[in-house]
Amino acid sequence: MKKLITLFISVILLTTIFSGCLGNENEERTLGKLIIAYEIKESSQEIDSNPEMLANYLTEKLNYDVSIFSVDSEGAMIEALRFGNADIAIMDAGSAWIGWQQYDLGVMAADLNVDYRTYYNSNAWVRSDSDVAKAFLDDDPYSDPFALLSGKTSCHTGWLNSVGMLLPMGFLIGHGYANVIGDPNDVETIRNTIYGFFDANSTIPEIGTPYYGHSGALRCLSEEIGDVAFIEENTVEILCNNDQEEENEFWCLEKEEYIGLPAFGQSPSNSVVYNPSLLDYNLTNDITEVLVNMKNDPNAFNILSDILNTPGFEAVNTTSHLGSYSKLISNIPGISSYYTDKYTLNSTLSSSMEKVIIAIKNDTGSDINSQIISDYLHSILGVEVITYEINSEGEIIESLKLGTIDLAILDSPSAAWIAWKEFELVAMAAMQGMDERTHYNTAAYVKMDSNIASAYLDDDLDTNPYSLLEGKISCHSEKMSLAGMVLPVGYLIDEEYIKNINNSKNIEDLNDIILNFFDTNSSIPEKGESYYGNLGALKCLSDDFGDIAFVEGGYLESYCENEDEGDNLDWCLNSSEYVGLPFDIKIPTSTVIYNPENLDVQSRTAILNAFMSLNFEMYLENYSFSGKTHTGCYDISIHVIDEESEKESCGSEILKNMFNSSGVVRVTSQEHLSHFSNLVSNIPGISEYYIEYFKIFEEET
Repeated sequence: MKKLITLFISVILLTTIFSGCLGNENEERTLGKLIIAYEIKESSQEIDSNPEMLANYLTEKLNYDVSIFSVDSEGAMIEALRFGNADIAIMDAGSAWIGWQQYDLGVMAADLNVDYRTYYNSNAWVRSDSDVAKAFLDDDPYSDPFALLSGKTSCHTGWLNSVGMLLPMGFLIGHGYANVIGDPNDVETIRNTIYGFFDANSTIPEIGTPYYGHSGALRCLSEEIGDVAFIEENTVEILCNNDQEEENEFWCLEKEEYIGLPAFGQSPSNSVVYNPSLLDYNLTNDITEVLVNMKNDPNAFNILSDILNTPGFEAVNTTSHLGSYSKLISNIPGISSYYTDKYTLNSTLSSSMEKVIIAIKNDTGSDINSQIISDYLHSILGVEVITYEINSEGEIIESLKLGTIDLAILDSPSAAWIAWKEFELVAMAAMQGMDERTHYNTAAYVKMDSNIASAYLDDDLDTNPYSLLEGKISCHSEKMSLAGMVLPVGYLIDEEYIKNINNSKNIEDLNDIILNFFDTNSSIPEKGESYYGNLGALKCLSDDFGDIAFVEGGYLESYCENEDEGDNLDWCLNSSEYVGLPFDIKIPTSTVIYNPENLDVQSRTAILNAFMSLNFEMYLENYSFSGKTHTGCYDISIHVIDEESEKESCGSEILKNMFNSSGVVRVTSQEHLSHFSNLVSNIPGISEYYIEYFKIFEEET
């Protein structure tokens, strides 16, 4: 019996042994393969930084045959993932972004920074005594610190650096603060854009120069070379706020002298990238889990610190890790082409815009053919251009906000201002007047024999003509006229001649403000009354009814200062009896406006360039050149005369006939509208008034 039992046990043991051998042999035959694309650098030849350590670790944890596929660039990593020569790769944010955008590569995990975040913020830092800092710290909803960066000297960390250039410029371009100047498909255009938006002396330093990098950019700001530095959020803390003062940089200011504006965006950490169309879903999750758990595994410490240079990984997805970065970096002209060329990737890029829809206000009685501008822009852009004539500025603003049109030309500066400040629409260009200016002025006239004129014309610094306006009878052209009422009052409030308006909350108080400062008999006429309009206000002054008249610039010259006195109006005084009192008031001309949320940077730049091309065409009649007489549209950029096309299709004729303009000027909202904004926003309740006046989203409000 014992022998039988022993034999039985022996058979079981032998069966178990052979079964185990067969099982292991089968497992080895079916072990899956996983390939990591890894960029081998000259600085990574030490044994401690051998990527095979990572491969061995993953082999053990995943029970896969993990190997390293050596490449010489991150572009080669992208190609390896794209064509299935590798399964995963670790690359920087820019490379991961182009892999995502061009080839639908995905991100499964991101490495952690020293602060255990998967990103770091890009901020603009300014000095605390600057107007930018004051605009950021005040409670005025209309003061915009980012708009005030226009014209300032900027300190960047280096050419195409994410934090120091790409993210801030992507933000400024994307939100319409800055216009792209040049070819939207050439990354070099960003240099012209920087010098166009900021001061031409802004610093874009090279490696090795004093103002290179985050430290250099902050030094540039500290030494007052520049007005704003684009650096990481913790740069000031690290370089200038150490417990031991000797650890601070010698050029540091006191910490309180630096003010950081809200972050432009987040620059993502390195990404673990894969091809979702090739890598199994379950295996993707297993790899992610192993990578995330490495920070808790003592055996992985050396791999993380010596090879991957990170304290660990965090599970992410493509959108969460790269989404906000993508929105900003996509605004950089030519950035996709730059990365494609840098990595020698095979792709073609083109705008997805199939048509452009433009709105202009339909003035009653106008016989302008808007199809002409559509055909002109179509000939340049190569896509269908539709021009809608819409009855009201309010409807145009609504359509821009809702995305049913792409851009519009607003004649009313009030409409352009409310579109900018209340609905986040943005100016790309302005129409010059026939005098080649992008604004017109308010004129304020008094009579030569007045004490106001005497105070203005004398050389006594102690006499102030503006302070003498209080208690005088004012002649306004009409209620709510910009030149004749709103802006002069806004100017006097801004200069603190009119005070104590804190109790005024709505537009109905404006009349009281005027009558309390000027005389209660001041003229604010209704339509049909004798002193109505610009000429009425001048007549009010000329008739000795009032002491000062506020009118649009040019009216006195046109109606009371003609060489032939018979052309002057009969109530005009002698021209020498009028004295113009300077009021620094500029009223913007027509504005080309768009919604930066809906119109991508490449498209808006192409459209802007097309509008600008109107400036290069002038219609010539019987023009003699090289012994011949020519009539046609002369393109001054290529010195060619088109004698076949219709006169009305020439750029100069389109500008004159459609827009009463001599040219198109590239502008930002800050450049074109900020002066107007500073004055009009002093008027109580002005925003609510214009929203109601233009009937913007009337049903919703």
